[in-house]
Amino acid sequence: MPPDTAHTRNPGHPAPTPNPHPLTGVIVATALPYTETPTAPAALRPDLDRYAEHCRWLVDNGCDGVGPNGSLGEYSSLTDAERRAVARTAVEAVGRDAAVVVGAHGPGAHQARHWAELAAEDGADGVLVLPPTMYRAGTAEVVHHFTEVAKAGLPVMAYNNPIDTKVDLTPEMLREIAAIDNVVAVKEFSGDIRRILHIQEQAPRLAVVAGADDLVLEALLMGATGWFAGFPNVFPAECVRLYDLARAGKLTEARALYEPLVAAFRWDSRTEFVQAIKRGMDLVGRYGGPSRPPRGPLTGESLARLDADLRQAIASLERSEAGPLPHTSGPLPNPSESMPNTSGPTSRTPGPIPTKAD
Repeated sequence: MPPDTAHTRNPGHPAPTPNPHPLTGVIVATALPYTETPTAPAALRPDLDRYAEHCRWLVDNGCDGVGPNGSLGEYSSLTDAERRAVARTAVEAVGRDAAVVVGAHGPGAHQARHWAELAAEDGADGVLVLPPTMYRAGTAEVVHHFTEVAKAGLPVMAYNNPIDTKVDLTPEMLREIAAIDNVVAVKEFSGDIRRILHIQEQAPRLAVVAGADDLVLEALLMGATGWFAGFPNVFPAECVRLYDLARAGKLTEARALYEPLVAAFRWDSRTEFVQAIKRGMDLVGRYGGPSRPPRGPLTGESLARLDADLRQAIASLERSEAGPLPHTSGPLPNPSESMPNTSGPTSRTPGPIPTKAD
């Protein structure tokens, strides 16, 4: 397996040596803050100053990288100019202290390659790439898609999310994709933990990266070397500790940290994952804020259930640290209160099955 990330755990300091596999470690699919602006699409403008501060905060709390322009970053709701500005902001914010893995998702190979080329031009360390996003592509078409993206020259992490794309990057298909120069990793989000070993058997040169927060411990124990994660937006230092414990084989300590968090982590695999993670940020004193349509606010029972899960996670971490989380400020909002800055569609019933693409 490829070595673990070389980025330092010392906040604010660059990696001492180049990382031959920069797409491993704890890479955060970053949430994107907005500011109300009447002239912006949906009257919401990406707040790039807040976003830069958030990326820096994640790195200073030990995360190995940030991932702008995933679906948690609402890339599909951005204009082309906004999408590029977000990627550039992430690169400038973290400098060489961590990896920047830009989402280069697109309906076809030409669009995805275009975004990968811009990411390379803007100084990114790699790209995260779904198969064609609006077409149920066959194996030859998927291989062509990744071949074209890889021509941009950046390390490529393929992203398997068969729930959203309806295209399953099976271990056998990944064997073909792994033969493409520059494809170095796969983010596995099928929800089937058996895939980890199967991928390692079929495509041993690929780094396997956990994609679902509520399966991360299981994936790491089975040999995954990275975590492309959502909830470090809320608990970065604590998630890094979980990753380090799991990679060190300290199962008892890892389980004690992980199990009280899983109820919250399951929201990363639900339709409302964007709203849920932004809500978590709000509850710990960060700024999550609103989302653009089609995501609408969580209310009523969904909001109450989410808040209960988040409160359980926060209380567990505060007990383990013998005091309030260092980034928590003020009392937690009442879960019965609807917050306009938590938004997203609620057409699917929440459950443990993955339903999104970061």
